Amino acid sequence: MTSTTELLQHGAELFPGEVVTTAHVRHLDLPLQAGKLALITLDNGFDHTKPTTFGPGSLLKLSAALDQVEAEAAAGTIVGAAITGKPFIFAVGADLKGVELLKEHADALAIGKGGHEVFKRIAALPVPTFAFYNGAAMGGGVEVGLHATYRTVSSGVPAFSLPEVFLGLVPGWGGCSILPNLIGPSKAIKVIIENSMNQNKQLKGKDVFELGIADAIFEPADFLEQSLLWAAKVLKGDVVVEREEIDRGKAWDDAVAWGRLVADAKVHGAAPAAYKALDIIARVKDADLQAGFDAEDAALADLIMSGELRSGIYAFNLVQRRAKRPVGAPDKSLARPVSKVGVVGAGLMASQLALLFARRLEVPVVLTDIDQERVDKGVGYVHAEIDKLLAKSRIGKDKANRLKGLVSGSLDKAEAFGDADFVIEAVFEEMGVKQTVFADLEDVVSPTCVLATNTSSLSVTEMASKLKHPERVVGFHFFNPVAILPLLEIVRGDATDDAALATAFAVSKKLKKTSVLCKDAPAFVVNRILTRFMGEIQNIIDEGTPIADVEKAVEPLGLPMSPIVLLELVGPAIALHVSETLHGAFPERFTVSANLAEVVKAGKRGFYTWVDGRQVLDPEVLELLTFGDSVLTEEQVRARALEAVAQEIGLMLAEGVVAEAQDIDLCMITGAGWPFHLGGITPYLDREGISERVNGKPFLAPGVASVPA
Repeated sequence: MTSTTELLQHGAELFPGEVVTTAHVRHLDLPLQAGKLALITLDNGFDHTKPTTFGPGSLLKLSAALDQVEAEAAAGTIVGAAITGKPFIFAVGADLKGVELLKEHADALAIGKGGHEVFKRIAALPVPTFAFYNGAAMGGGVEVGLHATYRTVSSGVPAFSLPEVFLGLVPGWGGCSILPNLIGPSKAIKVIIENSMNQNKQLKGKDVFELGIADAIFEPADFLEQSLLWAAKVLKGDVVVEREEIDRGKAWDDAVAWGRLVADAKVHGAAPAAYKALDIIARVKDADLQAGFDAEDAALADLIMSGELRSGIYAFNLVQRRAKRPVGAPDKSLARPVSKVGVVGAGLMASQLALLFARRLEVPVVLTDIDQERVDKGVGYVHAEIDKLLAKSRIGKDKANRLKGLVSGSLDKAEAFGDADFVIEAVFEEMGVKQTVFADLEDVVSPTCVLATNTSSLSVTEMASKLKHPERVVGFHFFNPVAILPLLEIVRGDATDDAALATAFAVSKKLKKTSVLCKDAPAFVVNRILTRFMGEIQNIIDEGTPIADVEKAVEPLGLPMSPIVLLELVGPAIALHVSETLHGAFPERFTVSANLAEVVKAGKRGFYTWVDGRQVLDPEVLELLTFGDSVLTEEQVRARALEAVAQEIGLMLAEGVVAEAQDIDLCMITGAGWPFHLGGITPYLDREGISERVNGKPFLAPGVASVPA
């Protein structure tokens, strides 16, 4: 039988570029004369900006440290052993760069078994063991601590999670088996399934303690000292850790059933990871951890060799790496400093923008509008939102006062914007209105001031065409709600120069947004794709397929909301306007729904209303609509909508709207909430064979979001 060392050595050969985490062993005399403790510190030699991970080489280092600790425990020279991390980081799990390289099922299985065999040695030590969660802990970082006898956590821990299901994996080094047996299946499923599928929601140190994952919690300032003192008291018997008894009857089965409902609500069976995790949790109801570990190994290997996982890793890399280095952005040295911002308009969108600029840039922000009442309302909104942040202790009183002082309003554009470096308009989505706004601005701003438009679909080039200096105009399209959705489509007009564009990217970075450079094409990226998708859905409904059937047909896509609910969120009037804009540009592919026009004409917010706490189709809206008699099956609905999307993306890439398919996916994930576990849109279309069927080729090369050949 192959030894753990041999398994991991083979894994290390497959992953020569691993940043190896070293496991340093030092010996400490515990307080209260409790004896000597072996403390293992996980450290990859870099600061907190490069978190500690586990690859095969790192697991070998930990195994070697455990050889030493095991010998010392057997010899009686230590009374306990503990694991902690470098400053601010405990460990953040398996190194995904190594997972991407795996091509064989046997190698994937070996990585799972190798991790288990090393971590199990912690539980098997002949002395009590401790995990001191001093900083961020995720995935395998959480799991290595679960193998210890006792755990402490710092109240300052900012992020603690088992994110594997979010990526398309399962917690495969003990998480699915140990955690439900430690804190009960309901709490474990919340961490493993619900939090993970809720955009990888993180726990804080306090949550970790309250869930019972950690047995004690201490302040960050003297966390290690207090943890050592607590460990000494445990070893001396002065502190006895008591844990809740786990109900292994019907409650366990009910928890797993509830977990399946959570998974169904999110992915509708379209992604396997959550269901495999739940199967393992069901399997360890009788506390047979080894059976659970074996099931974790099998699930991990199967998922590592799946397209879903590779798509999840692809999406993770887009958001973590590509987003930080926008493709096509000019040299950042060309960016001009921005020490004052102007916002034209004081409606809801404009007010959200003003709040964001003030919070992130911490420079003066001035709103203008057509009358004092609107200006006052816009500034009042910003101040009220700052008060909410203060009430939630998100900011302190001094910061709140400072931010309020930065945001003001004025009716005099010359006074407001004369010394501004960046002015953004957020007025009515009509070309003539926006051209007039920019013409007025050009008369009062400095020669170097960048003029930005938050247009969602109109041409930036046409908007700037009547100006003396169109080179200063750039598209700066936010997504609603501004504070939550990360995407910022930065649009280069035909005349936009590098300095204006570089300034836009620099501002976006300070706003902590994900920027994607777009060509000035109708509706840019997200709205063009969504409008084509929604337009096809609307056509199918108008032709006669019942709304409920259409909604059900797209459930397997795992979208954050149904198309009809999305229509209500966007607003029928805006959706109609964008469809009219795109119909004008591409009449052969984009339709304008007469039914949608009727909904807008009637002033309705959408197709649904609420009755007795339930969402139902609004009978008043249904009275307005006319339908054909063509009824499609769920499969036909899904195929037709996705084929339309695949065609549109193919055309957009051919037009050069963005540099690559990766930018389409980054936009759809961060601007439209397209499911992360699908890898965005293009890997899904490739996996389902739709790209090939529609365009004659996949969007992505083999191995980019799939298992390497």
